[in-house]
Amino acid sequence: MKFVKFMVSGKGRSTRIALGVVIMSVGLLVVQGAPGAIMAVVGLIPISGGLLDFCLIGFALGYPLKGAEARKQLMGK
Repeated sequence: MKFVKFMVSGKGRSTRIALGVVIMSVGLLVVQGAPGAIMAVVGLIPISGGLLDFCLIGFALGYPLKGAEARKQLMGK
C-alpha cells in the first residue's frame, strides 16, 4: 500500500515520467535497432501515466486506475 500511495503522489508521478525518459533514452541511444525502438515505445507508458495521472501498478493491485480516485481511497480525502 505504501508503494501505491507513493506512485499516485506528485513525487511518484514525477518518478514515473523520469523513469520513462530513461527507458526511452536507453532504448534509442544505447540499445538501438528494433529492440531499442520497442524500449522507447514501452517508455511511453510510464510517461503517459505520470502526465495523465493514471497508475497501472495500483490498478493491478486493486486500486482505481485514475490517480485522483486512488488518492481519495488511499488517503481518505
